[in-house]
Amino acid sequence: MANTDKNEPSTETGEPENGEKETVEQTTTEKPEVTEAVAEDSEAGDDGSEGDEIEAGDPDLAEQLEQANARADENWDRLVRMQAEMDNLRKRQSREIENAHKFALEKIANELLGVRDSLESGLAAAGSDDADVTKLREGSELILKQLTQTMEKFNIVEVNPENQKFDPELHQAMSMQEVPDTEPNTVIAVLQKGYTLNDRLIRPALVMVSK
Repeated sequence: MANTDKNEPSTETGEPENGEKETVEQTTTEKPEVTEAVAEDSEAGDDGSEGDEIEAGDPDLAEQLEQANARADENWDRLVRMQAEMDNLRKRQSREIENAHKFALEKIANELLGVRDSLESGLAAAGSDDADVTKLREGSELILKQLTQTMEKFNIVEVNPENQKFDPELHQAMSMQEVPDTEPNTVIAVLQKGYTLNDRLIRPALVMVSK
């Protein structure tokens, strides 16, 4: 009986120890669950706040995107119009240059028509039975004067270098002769007059030069 009484207290004391151990084990196993729940709540809270921020920012981003697209469309239309204007300008300039080449002589042609009319009138007068040589001569001189004025109007100037020094830039020597009392390289006769256009030689004068 004594042994039995001695052993009973030890059994009672052992049961609380096991109970305490189980309580500790339960406590330690429950803590991670609480931590995970808190973490999930915090993550859910973070995700929710970010979603709210994105949802709050979406209207601004959409508006900015719409404005950017509108500006892009406006710039594109402007570029297309500028390219069309440049194409039209190039075509217009090309036509103007082509017309300038075609009709560069239009003014002088109109002036020469008057000279031609005068020549035809003079020829008609010369063909009549009662033609007066003196009048025909006077008419020819007037026509020549009219032609000279027309040429001078367009800066066409004659080169008539008789009794001048020979100039190879303007004259073309056809022959050379010894002429007493005349310096060498002097133009003694003009076989054909030369002409310049705006100070540029278009035909040299054909001349005879002294040796």
